[in-house]
Amino acid sequence: MAFLDRTARAIFFWEFLKSFGLSLRYFFAPKATVNYPFEKGPISPRFRGEHALRRYPNGEERCIACKLCEAVCPAQAITIEAEPRDDGSRRTTRYDIDMVKCIYCGLCQEACPVDAIVEGPNFEYSTETREELYYNKEKLLANGDRWERELARNLELDAPYR
Repeated sequence: MAFLDRTARAIFFWEFLKSFGLSLRYFFAPKATVNYPFEKGPISPRFRGEHALRRYPNGEERCIACKLCEAVCPAQAITIEAEPRDDGSRRTTRYDIDMVKCIYCGLCQEACPVDAIVEGPNFEYSTETREELYYNKEKLLANGDRWERELARNLELDAPYR
């Protein structure tokens, strides 16, 4: 009977040493926690955040008013009104997104033939009122102007998978 007690104690001690060694290894390892407001983790190029309308390098808006994004939106969050211009092309006069309805599925971005509407890298947007989440064309174009360099890079990185 004493043999079993001695064996059990040896096994217990060995398991204790293994678990203590594991604890020490993780204690001195670099921490996985990020100090969030001051440090930010990496964001995937395919991340779907706040919407933006892009422009061509000459400053003209990309949207050709095909209304594919409005048709494909499962939440019916996009509203587009368009009219023909003097040169015969169509451009939007109204482009609204109700961000309260949006489910961030990315179908609008996939449907756009000219990469006009994209979901940008911004995930830190909060508002005090619901009305601030109704984005009009000016707000969307301002977002596109603000993040154009990063949006173009993310689309380029995502191109092999499209």
